[in-house]
Amino acid sequence: MTYLIISDIHANLEALDAVFAAAGPYDHALVLGDLVGYGADPNDVIQRVRALPSATCIRGNHDKAATHLASVEHFNHLARFAIEWTTAQLTPDSHQWLADLPAGPVAIDPLVEICHGAPFDEDAYIFDDLDVRRALAAASRRLCLFGHTHVPAAFRQAEHVHTVGPGRTDRFHLQLDEESHYLVNCGAVGQPRDGDPRAAFALLDTFERALTIVRVPYDVAAAQAKIVAAGLPEVLAHRLAIGR
Repeated sequence: MTYLIISDIHANLEALDAVFAAAGPYDHALVLGDLVGYGADPNDVIQRVRALPSATCIRGNHDKAATHLASVEHFNHLARFAIEWTTAQLTPDSHQWLADLPAGPVAIDPLVEICHGAPFDEDAYIFDDLDVRRALAAASRRLCLFGHTHVPAAFRQAEHVHTVGPGRTDRFHLQLDEESHYLVNCGAVGQPRDGDPRAAFALLDTFERALTIVRVPYDVAAAQAKIVAAGLPEVLAHRLAIGR
């Protein structure tokens, strides 16, 4: 089985289309939440994901906020403005589909589970060593895939927990051994925050037990122009060019 892994699209249609074009053949897509928020194409992004022939999709915190399943109280002013704009733009059909997305974690197969934030809390951020250890302890599968931070990261636990990548590279390959547990963030499609503006996604071959995180360029200028034209804060456009 080959999985396409995407997360944190954030209504960036140009980035999503670039990922689909670069991904090549795969059997099933895993979509780790935050389809909307920040970007200018929430309905088109939802339609692209809904059209996938085989996919498992879970919700993110922006998806919940856009459909009034969660408060925007803890969002900063930029995120709050963008999510209120997004809610107003969603068609009734898109709104309902987004609201119906399940919470993570979701077990996919005997090897893989997915979550948006963490396996112990769908909205928690995994930032430090304590977060990583807590997440690995809570995971139900040997490979737990997460998003939310917009920063690619990979951790391996055998006797001890180690950071195993990725560095600043076009492709990062991780070979999964039979004895270890792994916690992996494959990065953000639509709003990377690791200083690399390229869209991030991953492919997982469960037969070979090999995961590859890929960075792909996309038409940042077109995505920026749409954000500005929509009347969204210009800083949301500027940050796409610097990956922050």
